[in-house]
Amino acid sequence: MIEPVAFAAMALEGAFGWPGRLYRAIGHPVGLFAQVISGCERKLNRADWSDMARRLTGLAAMLGLIAAVLVVMALAVWLVRGSAGDWAWLLLAALAWPALAARSLDDHVRPVLAALEADDLAEARHAVGMIVGRDTAALDAPGVVRAAIESLAESFCDGVAAPVFWLLVGGVPGIWAYKAINTADSLIGHPEEPLRAYGWAAARIDDLANFAPARLAGMLLCIVGGTGAREGWRIMLRDHGRHASPNAGWPEAAMAGVLGIRLAGPILYDGVLAPKPWIGEEGAVAGAADLRRALAVYRRACVFLALIVLGVAWLV
Repeated sequence: MIEPVAFAAMALEGAFGWPGRLYRAIGHPVGLFAQVISGCERKLNRADWSDMARRLTGLAAMLGLIAAVLVVMALAVWLVRGSAGDWAWLLLAALAWPALAARSLDDHVRPVLAALEADDLAEARHAVGMIVGRDTAALDAPGVVRAAIESLAESFCDGVAAPVFWLLVGGVPGIWAYKAINTADSLIGHPEEPLRAYGWAAARIDDLANFAPARLAGMLLCIVGGTGAREGWRIMLRDHGRHASPNAGWPEAAMAGVLGIRLAGPILYDGVLAPKPWIGEEGAVAGAADLRRALAVYRRACVFLALIVLGVAWLV
């Protein structure tokens, strides 16, 4: 049964995150994925090849990466189950633990809130710049708040709901295959050159991997949204398609509705203005208090998801 493993992994990550001392000692498994993905891209994304050739090469690299992760982790699970006896479930939870990021994300967003509440806009820009890809140097306070809340909502899918979903579906190999896919999308799944063709497969596979979890994440945020739950459902169903991603719009729109604020809108990337539409466009301008409320909603959603997993484990 994988449900006790999933709950134990969530409990471990919720209690400890990924400790800085451990990170300094051994890094993080996602860093290994990043090295492999970046190394393959440097060798295989040939500028003199056609777009079709680069697409096929990128697809082959992704399939090879996923297959390698599945095989390695299936072997690890086999070894654990064969040697650990009754304690195998706890060791499997420890194997799954680093693939989750509920506590880690909370740890990254809290410094943004602390800086905003101390009226230190420069520090808030720096802190939010650690978790978003947009230009942050010229952001005003509402812009910093929006960036943090959008990252919180989207990462609730990428770092919590989707890993748990794939852990339940595919066990420890499933959760790590998802992390490999998600890491590849972050690194190479971009529509700009020189990654547009080579990273096409990474982006499309990530879209498929997040299809169900993104909608689950949006629903969970609405369910725990308290007095904003009804508006969360309305804005999620209405505005999810305004996001460039087919998946990220679900949790972001849900969060915008629950909080009664507007998110997204025009954003600077590398000095170029991206005229993105507003999500929850009639909502209030976001402030520091809304970021504090967003963290509360996020934490309730994480706890609720853990309780669902625990309930399923008890029933099974």
